[in-house]
Amino acid sequence: MRMSLAQRVLLTWLFTLLFLIMLVLKLDEKAPWNWFLIFIPVWIFDTILLVMLIVKMAGRCKSGFDPRNGSQNMKKKAWYLIAMLLKLAFCLALCAKLQRFTAMKLAYVFIPLWALLIGGMVELGYNIFYVRRD
Repeated sequence: MRMSLAQRVLLTWLFTLLFLIMLVLKLDEKAPWNWFLIFIPVWIFDTILLVMLIVKMAGRCKSGFDPRNGSQNMKKKAWYLIAMLLKLAFCLALCAKLQRFTAMKLAYVFIPLWALLIGGMVELGYNIFYVRRD
């Protein structure tokens, strides 16, 4: 399943717009919706990305695939998978806190986001300073 760049941009824009409209309606108290309902566009978009990533990673399990090719690419895909799971954990913890399902401290809610940001900074630093340039 290949999507063109224009299709990916349009899909991202559409889900972001839908999420922001629902968020504004909730914050203006025009809609008495549950916080988990507000985040549905984010989770649908993340599910689409996760399925596409898992399908690409599962392609390595085909017979005849040389495991020496693309080991760096697999590390990058594993990082993407971890990043998506951290984002999902943050969204779930945030919704649970906003909906008052748990009495968790706000600092604990942001731990997955902080881990994601630190991992992103490490990845950026690695790509800038340690990647060989021929």
